[in-house]
Amino acid sequence: MDDIVKAALKKWPNVPDCYGWLALDARGDWYMRDDRTQAAGPFPQVKGSRINHDKLKEFIHRNYDHDAQGAWFFQNGPQRVYVELEAAPLVWGVRKVDEGGAVRFEVEAHTGRPAGAIHSAWLDESGRLFLETELGLGVVKSMDMDAAADAVLAGIWQPQDTLFAELLERFAYSLRPQGQTSAPAQA
Repeated sequence: MDDIVKAALKKWPNVPDCYGWLALDARGDWYMRDDRTQAAGPFPQVKGSRINHDKLKEFIHRNYDHDAQGAWFFQNGPQRVYVELEAAPLVWGVRKVDEGGAVRFEVEAHTGRPAGAIHSAWLDESGRLFLETELGLGVVKSMDMDAAADAVLAGIWQPQDTLFAELLERFAYSLRPQGQTSAPAQA
């Protein structure tokens, strides 16, 4: 967490939390969701405005964390901004590296942090590949599935079939943190 954020927390310790205004899609893109966007429908059906400003994204990445209930947030100074997730709290980029015949796979989070060791791989009913790493659970970006498929075919990762709802329970994270101000999804 940035020092400026820590200082703001000390100076203003009782700022209310914010819900529904920030979202992360399965490609690792951040979205701002103002009142009008939230009223138009739930995320990810209605995404909002994509954040393109590199310095803002870097600030979010440095101050992105989760609470004890599995809700992910961006600590924006003294205010905790809870994040709505499309699929997982982390989004993995996968790159195949061939070094003179020795092939390895680099996995990096949307935040720029290396994943570390891969503990398990999961394939849900929609064909999305999830990796459990030292950083936590994340979904592989669709554009990197060719490299990920090579890792699976090489036997490096051995995905287990699962239902997406089971991943939410097993890894104890929330797609839509409670206390949100956005409209609930329609059944």
